[in-house]
Amino acid sequence: MCYLRVLTVTLNPALDRELVVENFTINNLHRVKNQKYSIMEPGGKGINVSLILSGFGIPSIAMGFIGGYIGAVVESRLRNLSDLVTTNFINVEEETRENITIIDPASDTITEINSQGPFVDKRDIDKFMKRYLVSLGRVNAVVISGSVPPGIPEDFYYLLGNTAKEAGKLVVSESIGACFEYAVKRGAFTVARPDLRSDQKLFGQDLEDLDDYVEAGKKIVESGAKMAILSYEIEGDVIATEEGVWFFKTHEHVERSHLLGTGDSFVAGVVEHLLKHPHDYLNAAKRGMAAAITEAAYLGKERITLDDVETNLTAFDISRLR
Repeated sequence: MCYLRVLTVTLNPALDRELVVENFTINNLHRVKNQKYSIMEPGGKGINVSLILSGFGIPSIAMGFIGGYIGAVVESRLRNLSDLVTTNFINVEEETRENITIIDPASDTITEINSQGPFVDKRDIDKFMKRYLVSLGRVNAVVISGSVPPGIPEDFYYLLGNTAKEAGKLVVSESIGACFEYAVKRGAFTVARPDLRSDQKLFGQDLEDLDDYVEAGKKIVESGAKMAILSYEIEGDVIATEEGVWFFKTHEHVERSHLLGTGDSFVAGVVEHLLKHPHDYLNAAKRGMAAAITEAAYLGKERITLDDVETNLTAFDISRLR
């Protein structure tokens, strides 16, 4: 067994299309000038982590639910992109979703149009769990990230995370919503990163100022996680562990239009470090921050390397909050 093998769970994969459109407005005809960012690629937060880890030289198994022609394209493209990513998807009846991201560097905006995803029934879930349990025996870490498709029960993230933790695995999750919060409150994740891109709200509370983020991070750790990571105002992150709470702030300004993929890069950086240095959570967060800063240098999702990450380990300030 490879020591650095990771299992990534993307329950709701997608076929992503990134479009770079300067001065994007509604009710207008726009032409895409840069064809590099109009190619359809496999997506979903866990799949993105698998691809970033492959750039680090770390093999992974990608699991989730796919269906129809779109699902076949997602799996085929993923296999072609890296021989370090092994696919182990469950096929469902309905089509895999498509996501469109419109990046406007002139206005510094990202507009995302995400489909809901296919319905997943109990038979699909039972098949998934059988494969999941087998895959757990082949890995050291599990990443559970992204949205959930219709039909997934509220306690499913908890079931996945808790099963992995009981098996002695590192469990990292980036998501949002009832399924994610249910698992966080019950301590199912080693590291939890709420996905706050669309809504700055967690556990029913609005996150308005830095103190709110600090309290939310502390609550995640008090619920059983070893580390919480909360993105704050584009250029900062609040990091909470059992030892305290810190604020990471980039030296350079980060364009909003360059944020695509930065959260997944952060997660990949954390996982890469913890595989080699278990329980070294603060330094893992530093690696994650450096990876996110590296990704932010690009408009679209790019495959970064460990050498890239190394160059950005001093590209941000760290201050202790608690």
